[in-house]
Amino acid sequence: MFIPLDDGAIMALIICQNLALAYDGVLAVQEINLEVYTGDYLCIAGENGSGKSTLMKGMLGLLPPQQGRIILGEGLRTNAIGYLPQHTAAQRDFPAGVYEVVLSGRQGRRGIRPFYSKQDKAAAEENLTRLGIRELRNHCYRELSGGQQQRVLLARALCAAQKLLLLDEPAAGLDPLATTDLYRLIEEINRETGIAVVMISHDIKRALIYARRILHLQGSPLFLGSADAYAQSPIGKQFLGNYQEEQNG
Repeated sequence: MFIPLDDGAIMALIICQNLALAYDGVLAVQEINLEVYTGDYLCIAGENGSGKSTLMKGMLGLLPPQQGRIILGEGLRTNAIGYLPQHTAAQRDFPAGVYEVVLSGRQGRRGIRPFYSKQDKAAAEENLTRLGIRELRNHCYRELSGGQQQRVLLARALCAAQKLLLLDEPAAGLDPLATTDLYRLIEEINRETGIAVVMISHDIKRALIYARRILHLQGSPLFLGSADAYAQSPIGKQFLGNYQEEQNG
């Protein structure tokens, strides 16, 4: 069950209670009990196929719970959640202008209005500035570098975000410099705006620099706690060791 709750009570933005989700008819995650609050920075870690993206799609309301429920609090609605999915080849070749891509993040807020409002356009301009890409506003999106494209897509997600950003492997495919820059931007947005960040990342060593909490999945949670505690936990040490071997290899 997906429940919006708007009773004025102080509570989490998202509450997952005994949550189980399936993907393509196969149970992918289960026994998820999780709360995400304003200002949170949560990193979801785990091997491929551990259910990370499935959980994120459940938070977006794109997958119905097989068991348990997801509660939206603090007046949050799914159309006010900023979402940055994994970058695909089709997205990289999208034939649109930068400004149009960023502005399209306001579609969920537009409702039945046929045109974007002054507030929508102001939000697009604000986020172009926040992400440092105002000078690219008239460029074609597909002609940008990978790092620039991710800035554009993050600006688009921010146009939708009211209180929450969900990011699925935002730095995948970027070079080390662009990756460092993107993580810095995400941390800055979280710190300066109070928008909560839930991010899936395989780059756990870099994510630990910024994330406050880690959820490690393998179908069900293997760890949920602070980043410092994760780094000292058996599963954290194992995962960090595996990651380092991959980087060295």
